[in-house]
Amino acid sequence: MPGSFLDSNVILYLAAGEQAKADRAEELVTQGGTVSVQVLNEVANVSRRKMKMSWPEIRTFLITIRELLNVESNTVGTHETGIDLAEQYRLSVYDSMIVAAALLANCDTLFSEDLHDGLLIRGRLRIVNPFAGIS
Repeated sequence: MPGSFLDSNVILYLAAGEQAKADRAEELVTQGGTVSVQVLNEVANVSRRKMKMSWPEIRTFLITIRELLNVESNTVGTHETGIDLAEQYRLSVYDSMIVAAALLANCDTLFSEDLHDGLLIRGRLRIVNPFAGIS
């Protein structure tokens, strides 16, 4: 069954100060979907480095995300698919790993502010910027 995959930037807006984007991110998380272990790692890194959250705050935030969303593991298959996607679509390696996880989770939509809005990957995964039009 197709579903949605949320990039780390979507998750991070839940804890950021931009209310309109936080509301949109909350709406997407409430609808359910999938993230990858890489997304969780990126969220932890940015939460600590840029948002200056404490480790207990980060752990609580990540536990909440894991309870609300499915988590796609990173595997050698994710890595191999990601490398192929990086070459084929000229994506960064890190972005291609997010796309690979979304494909392997059988998602049809990848919500991301950072990737190419509207891009169709392998004829079945559409990149959508959920914050388009929100300032």
